[in-house]
Amino acid sequence: MATVFADRLSEHGINVYEVRPGIIKTDMTSAVEAKYDKLIAEGLVPQRRWGFPEDVAKAVAALAGGSFPYSTDTVIEVSGGMILRRL
Repeated sequence: MATVFADRLSEHGINVYEVRPGIIKTDMTSAVEAKYDKLIAEGLVPQRRWGFPEDVAKAVAALAGGSFPYSTDTVIEVSGGMILRRL
């Protein structure tokens, strides 16, 4: 969807970004906290910690603040490296 919007809105100076949060510690994830504590400790997330809403907010603030003026249809991973391809 981001690609479609980026293609249509770029000529109007509107950039489109997709923010992909990883495992974020919130009320919604509290029910699975113990499970993910173990998985994170075992290396599921290379940074070996939970993400926090503040991590996502900082990424969104940078985008909203115009820090990427020559980028569009860009995916911003806020996942501690969870999607890294590893050997």
